[in-house]
Amino acid sequence: MNIMQAALPNHVLISEVGPRDGLQSVSRTMATADKLRWITALYDAGLREIEVASFVPAKHLPQMADAAEVVQHALSLPGLTVMALVPNRRGAQSALEAGVHKLTVPVSASAAHSLANVRKTREEMIEEVSAIAALRRALAPQAKLEAGISTAFGCTMQGEVPEDDVIRLAAQCVAAGADECGLSDTVGYANPAQVHRLFRRLRAEIGDKAGAAHMHNTRGLGLANCLAAWDEGVRIFDASLGGLGGCPYAPGASGNVVTEDLVFMFEAMGVSTGVNLAKLMAAREPLQAGLPGEPVYGMTPEAGLPKGFVQRAAYA
Repeated sequence: MNIMQAALPNHVLISEVGPRDGLQSVSRTMATADKLRWITALYDAGLREIEVASFVPAKHLPQMADAAEVVQHALSLPGLTVMALVPNRRGAQSALEAGVHKLTVPVSASAAHSLANVRKTREEMIEEVSAIAALRRALAPQAKLEAGISTAFGCTMQGEVPEDDVIRLAAQCVAAGADECGLSDTVGYANPAQVHRLFRRLRAEIGDKAGAAHMHNTRGLGLANCLAAWDEGVRIFDASLGGLGGCPYAPGASGNVVTEDLVFMFEAMGVSTGVNLAKLMAAREPLQAGLPGEPVYGMTPEAGLPKGFVQRAAYA
């Protein structure tokens, strides 16, 4: 353990993004009742931050048409931070009116991806972050605002994304009013050396406003990249149960880091997650019941827990 690790808490926050990132990446729409049952199962496993929806027009994303109803259910779960993705001011207003605790705004480091994903330039998205921050201050000053720098490690459309662009955008997001700014490997291009380098630069630039690591397992490096981020002091990690999800601009992407595998890795290392692995793996049942036949991933659920493996604490 290096000096930085020793100085930081020996626990991590796993932010579950399956009900948003996962569900909006599949073609079918999960029934609202199934979503609510799945979110409850995730909560019962001990997850305390869940991205439950995105607030976008239903004609563009019918999977999220019930966002307000899903948020209302999530708000009934004590101690849960209810998160939603919002691509613009209109979505932010709807999310804040629904009562979410935390807004996430995607800001792409790739100029090409930004236009394809949100139909705005990177500069226009910084203006959007500023407008959302002002709206948040007016409507719900207690709500948190996170900017996620997507395609931070590369882009299927543009290819290489200059690291200077990533760090500059992160600093601009914080200056525009974001409480924190994380880095996303949207298309699964990252490698551990790159993750070390970029998160080190991010922390040097914006200090304790450096946020979550959002990794994809497209090329099998998801856990390795999370470990590299942990080595650099990151303590918030996005993941999706069963690895559900991906990016529509990354053909063949196998989805997000699997929550079950990420929790197992940290718990096996002696790093507390607050998540009960047995209950977490049981939460796959309502997911699969709501989306029968949808592929799910994960080595830990397939192999099971090692003989004699005991979590350090009796989690929820």
